[in-house]
Amino acid sequence: MKKLVLISLATAVGLFAQGPGGPGGRLGGRMGFQGPMGPGGPQHTVTGAPYSGTEVTTTQQVLSNGNSIQRQRQTTVYRDSQGRVRTETTAPARPGASSTETPSTIVTIHDPVSGTLSHIDNKNRVVNQTTIHRPNATGAAAGQRAAVRGPNAQRPADPNVVTENLGLQTMNGVAATGTRITRTIPAGTMGNAQAIQSVREVWTSGDLKVPVMVKTSDPRFGTTVTQLTNINRAEPDAALFQPPAGYTVKQGPPARPMGRPRGNQ
Repeated sequence: MKKLVLISLATAVGLFAQGPGGPGGRLGGRMGFQGPMGPGGPQHTVTGAPYSGTEVTTTQQVLSNGNSIQRQRQTTVYRDSQGRVRTETTAPARPGASSTETPSTIVTIHDPVSGTLSHIDNKNRVVNQTTIHRPNATGAAAGQRAAVRGPNAQRPADPNVVTENLGLQTMNGVAATGTRITRTIPAGTMGNAQAIQSVREVWTSGDLKVPVMVKTSDPRFGTTVTQLTNINRAEPDAALFQPPAGYTVKQGPPARPMGRPRGNQ
């Protein structure tokens, strides 16, 4: 039973850390937005910018015979002024599942105030809760690692990576700045007869500090688009970030920082 709980929590944390777009995906690996999208750690908390919205991720892969496979995932995200984040991710029923099987929803609450990560099991009315590293502790550790590397430690420029600034646009009702990164795998690198290009385009809201649209395209994995829609800047109900009344709270072992929650980028 404990093993099942740990697997569920690891899955929930993994959803925070990942994104669409192939292995290592957030949004391209995170929306995710990797929440929602991109790399990072849970020590990165955004305060004073509450919002709620719906992340819709659509992945399409075209097969060599012209056939295509399309999948969709939807996540409702809430973030309050204190940086607490609640996500409700609904995945479609498994391929080949019986007609009685319904889509499953994973509910998690990342609370940097109390230092906890909670996975809500509505079926059994249980909250599986673990302790997470507090922001100041992990932030200090990151600073120490940076000091060891030195202020001028930088990776050499990769000639196969091109970054473009796409400027400012209004997207889904908010102003967002766009960046496009094109990575080229030269011919012969992995047995490929021709060069392979993967493109990742991210539009980030400066006010909310989260991506509102992420698009990744790679001929090996297909195209994934995640958009943050139905954006509401009002403060979410405080009850959303607390264990539901009448639920049993079970404490688990401390969680390792695996990625930042969707609502904090």
